[in-house]
Formats: sequence, C-alpha cells, structure tokens
Amino acid sequence: MDTATVPSTLLLTFLFSVGLFFFIRASTKDRTETTQLVCEQDEATLMPQLREYFQTRSYRVAAVDPKQNQVTFEGVVRPSWFLAVFLTLLAAAGLLCLSLVLSLLFPNLSTIFLGMVLFSPLSGIFYWKKAGKLEKVSLKVEATQSDQHSPTKITVTAHRDELIELRRALGLRTCE
Repeated sequence: MDTATVPSTLLLTFLFSVGLFFFIRASTKDRTETTQLVCEQDEATLMPQLREYFQTRSYRVAAVDPKQNQVTFEGVVRPSWFLAVFLTLLAAAGLLCLSLVLSLLFPNLSTIFLGMVLFSPLSGIFYWKKAGKLEKVSLKVEATQSDQHSPTKITVTAHRDELIELRRALGLRTCE
C-alpha cells in the first residue's frame, strides 16, 4: 500500500468516529420547544379533549394553576429498542472501521484493536439509561376575547415530537 494512503484513511476514519460519537450523544438530547397553537373551538370543549389526548398518551395531570389557566402533565417516556440496537450497530461498524485502519498501521496490535468492537454495546446502554426520563408538557390556554368566533390560543411547552403529534391528532395549527 502507498505510505500516504493509510494515514489519510486513518484521519478520515477518525473524523467519522468523532461524528458518530456526537450522533450517539445527541440521541438523548432534550428537544423541548414552546409553541403557540390556535384552535377554532372554545376553551370549554377544548380542555376535555386535551386532557383525554394526554391521558391516552400515558400522561397524568401533575399541576393545575387556575390563576394563569395552566395545566402541567407528566409522563415517563420509554426508550426505543430499535434506536438502542441501531446505535449499537452503528458504534460496532464505526469501531470496526477504526480498528481495521489501526491494524494496518500497527499490525502487532491488531487483536487488541479488533477487541475495541466489544465496546459498541456501551452506546446502546448509554442511550437506554439517558432516554428513559420524565417528560413534562405545559399547556396554557389564553383567555379568548368576548367575540364568539375568536380562536382559542394555546401555549404548549413539550418535546418536539409530542407537539407534532398533538397538532396532527387535534387538528391544531401554529399561530402566525
């Protein structure tokens, strides 16, 4: 092999390994967002729908603040088996590539480098321990004007995926 090929391949493989490390770390990142949604229904019919929606999603009412017209729901989010296995396989592929390149540079230590692949399940364990957490959803319903046809404005603080599902399930639209 060309003497410049192996070090350049090592550099590229190392850069990909760094990207993989940050990808695995980002799998547990908090993605909480606050958004304002608009609904054409009045508050009296909307609140039972919201409560029922969150109960079907295994959330429970944690706190109610009637002065600010705010409700906080809590629920435990379970980690995904698929994502844990996927991250483990990605880590195994990345560590295998890195160990093969290192084995080309240092042939005497090739068995030690190939043993690095045994550390790949740590990425799945890392994800599993960090992803299972208590999620909070905060809803604040804005007081409507005296006009009967004015839309109800809801300020929601929740995980990004939960906001997408809430919009889809209840037919809410984002405030403009």
